[in-house]
Amino acid sequence: MSSLRYAAAAIQTDLPCPRDRSDYPARFTALAELIDHAVVGTGPFDDLKLVVFPEFAHAAPIYPSAAELLDKLALPIPNEFTDRYIQVARRHRIHIQTGSFLESSSSHPGVVFNTTCLIGPDGLLATYRKLNPWIPFEVHGSPAEFHDDLATLLPVVETEIGRLGVAICYDWLFPEVLRSMALRGCEVLIRVSAYMDPWGTTEPMDWWTVINRARAIENLAYVVAANQGASLTHYPPYSWPGGSMIVDYDGRIITQASPGPGSKIVMGPIDLDGLRRARERRQGHQMLRHGRFAPPRLNPGGLMLESLDPAPPGYIDPYRRATRR
Repeated sequence: MSSLRYAAAAIQTDLPCPRDRSDYPARFTALAELIDHAVVGTGPFDDLKLVVFPEFAHAAPIYPSAAELLDKLALPIPNEFTDRYIQVARRHRIHIQTGSFLESSSSHPGVVFNTTCLIGPDGLLATYRKLNPWIPFEVHGSPAEFHDDLATLLPVVETEIGRLGVAICYDWLFPEVLRSMALRGCEVLIRVSAYMDPWGTTEPMDWWTVINRARAIENLAYVVAANQGASLTHYPPYSWPGGSMIVDYDGRIITQASPGPGSKIVMGPIDLDGLRRARERRQGHQMLRHGRFAPPRLNPGGLMLESLDPAPPGYIDPYRRATRR
């Protein structure tokens, strides 16, 4: 995949929260229109290949129990809307990381998952269920309660636009989640998020910005992060500061939506050739290879991360050489 450079778009939303499934058709129409805007707006500058939506783009967990969410809002996956996303992806020849669905599963009755889907022109490529619900407010189940396989819990998907992996919102405060995907080759880390005030884009509590940049640096990976931009009137009891962004593998913010609520689209370049050269060439600040520690365990689930790959032929590790002397 030589000369692989393309544009990604992070689309944040500020839409009324659905009360039940009857609101979903209109919601999908609004989201599909935002994709059309992103494609048209990016066209004069670059080829848009990846679109990312925020957590709760379809519905927020506005009811206090899993039973109520299952009754009023949850959907199985795949569903009619994932099918419609596939049609949009084919029309525009793009990949779409959907906003999260509240998912019901016949194999796990009584459990609601917070789930995002990676969809490409060839169909539904992967689903990701939020590993770490935001305790105590989220009543979603964690897939770690039912699986112990990293490839199932944290899929890394090989696509024509690179190796993609996703984690949802609070997952990003557990660095081992993103590191496990980077160690398995992930090049673009996608954040589907609903990060609320005051832990957003404004100092001194700008966790949103700090965490996105840190995960890019420590994993030598791009970060495409779409945050919820809902105003207090739409998703009480919180307001949602937006600030959706794209960060390069050195932690530089390439593009970012201005802080504050509102539906916004930000686009920026993903240079996979540059990333791959950096991963191959660098001897300094090569955190994917220089770690000298036992990998931590994922929490929950007690899952051991995979070990580091051996260094490539001809690789010079200054740290090891120094310690041998």
